[in-house]
Amino acid sequence: MSSIRDLYQRFRQLIHEGAKFLVVGAIGTVVTFGVANGLRHSLGEYGAITVATIIATIVTFVGNGYWAFKSRQGQGTARDTVVFFVLNGIGLLIYYLCIWLFKDVAGLKGAAWYNFELVLGTGLGTLFRFWSYRKWVWTAAPASASSSSGLAGPPTERLPDEDATRGGSWSGPTRRTPAGRG
Repeated sequence: MSSIRDLYQRFRQLIHEGAKFLVVGAIGTVVTFGVANGLRHSLGEYGAITVATIIATIVTFVGNGYWAFKSRQGQGTARDTVVFFVLNGIGLLIYYLCIWLFKDVAGLKGAAWYNFELVLGTGLGTLFRFWSYRKWVWTAAPASASSSSGLAGPPTERLPDEDATRGGSWSGPTRRTPAGRG
């Protein structure tokens, strides 16, 4: 029993982030499917998934940044936003690939096939997004949270809070300190 508890403690942060990421993703999926199916006939399948992905990206950026990965520090709002949207652009390309393979290459058309393509694209995109957000968007976990998870990265050092001087509510960027400093 102790080994299960130890294993849980080692991966606690990963488990909690993963569960919250899936909840945020489920909300994003509902938005994606609703918008994509609602616009499919007027914008076409590619146009509909593009608009749906943009809207879902905004929803999931807020959910992931302020809830799923709130224990991690980003590099700053502008950088995080750009990288997040670029990674979601790659996720959109995954949707395009799924639609292209089934609709254009295999000739499988209709609402059922379109929704299958969305399910497949969502699954592959979710795996890519979880990995990439942890790697490039919300990268450094605070020392207190990461020390118990076994997933510790380099220590972080606070930078001046530039947004506070402009009246913003962002807590300020952090940067990783070189190994040996801290």
